[in-house]
This record gives sequence, structure tokens and C-alpha cells, in this order.
Amino acid sequence: MKKIDKTKIPTLSGDKWMSNAPVDTGRRRFLTAATAVVGGAGAAAVAVPFIKSWNPSAKAKAAGAPVEVNISKVEPGQLIRVEWRGKPVWVVRRTQEILDGLPAIDAQLRDPDSVEPQQPAYAQNPGRSIKAEYFIAVGLCTHLGCSPTYLPDTFGEQVEGVASGFFCPCHGSKFDMAGRVFQGVPAPLNLVIPPHQYLDDSTVLIGVDKGAA
Repeated sequence: MKKIDKTKIPTLSGDKWMSNAPVDTGRRRFLTAATAVVGGAGAAAVAVPFIKSWNPSAKAKAAGAPVEVNISKVEPGQLIRVEWRGKPVWVVRRTQEILDGLPAIDAQLRDPDSVEPQQPAYAQNPGRSIKAEYFIAVGLCTHLGCSPTYLPDTFGEQVEGVASGFFCPCHGSKFDMAGRVFQGVPAPLNLVIPPHQYLDDSTVLIGVDKGAA
């Protein structure tokens, strides 16, 4: 007669083999605890840099901060550039001759009275400025964001009879010495005037509106 092997055979339950061997509950508890510790450490490692990303760096904060500009050494007709919020900002010291010529070209401009809100209310005037002598604007064309070229003496090659202005080499847009756009060019709007105020006769603060605390 053939002997029957009485060794216990594992049984299949669902997708897992279920052994009849006794369970080592102590070892199971150890492995569970160890897995939890490792998983928790990994989560903490991921969470720390993620939480840090919620807080802007000092560099990021500085990029949006107001910028003080000393204008005491800017010569008549000269343009200086500074950076504010990652954008170029121009400060131009206009001569009296330039100021006197602004009204004469109103008929050639798309928005001579600065009706579109491209400037703070305190700069909605013929010179688009707080102090007529100083013109402050974001140096980016309102068409596609190129930076126009300042032509203090040769702008007449672009607009007959107008000595000074700004010419965008990307697509030919033209702006007068108050940043007002000429008709017949791609740019739809005047240049943007940033918020600014004068701290004293030789210092302008760009990024804070006039009268703001």
C-alpha cells in the first residue's frame, strides 16, 4: 500500500499563499515599526524643501523691492537705466527745448492725453511725470516687450521734424520724449510709467506711489 505524505500543504486564499506555520507576531511588529520610521523620515525629507518653497527667498523679495536712484549727476538729455522687478526703467533728464516741443506733435500720437491707464493718476499730464524735467518709464515696448533705443539726436530719421525720441528696432514702434506712442506703428499703447516718488531733490524712489507711506 502506498504511504500518504502527511506534510502540511500551503493553501491558496485569494492571490496569496497562506501558510499553516505559526506567525511570529513579535517579528511582525518590529518590521511594521521599522517601515513606519523609514517612511516617516522620507516624508519629512520631502516636506522640508517643499515647505521652504512657500517662503520667498531674500533675492526674490529684493527683486520686487522699491529702488532708490540718485539723479544728481544726470546731465540734460542723458538717460540712465536701473532695474526694478526684473524690468529696465529709464530716467531721462529732459531739456526745456524737449519739453517745449511735446505739445507740437500731439496730432501725430495715438493717445496724446494719456487716456489709457498706462501711468499713475499723478503722471497723467503732458509730460507724464511728477517733475517735468525728469521722465521715468519702464523701458519695454508695449507691442511685444522689446526694449526701444533712445535716440537723443537722430530721431528725426524716424519721425520728420522730431529731434528726440525712442525707436523700437524689433518692429518699428516709435515713442516721443514722454513715452507716448506715434500713430501707424504696431505698439498699441504708451510706455508704462511706474509708481514713483521723490525723496528729495536728488533721489527718486521707484516702486512706491507718490504720497504713499
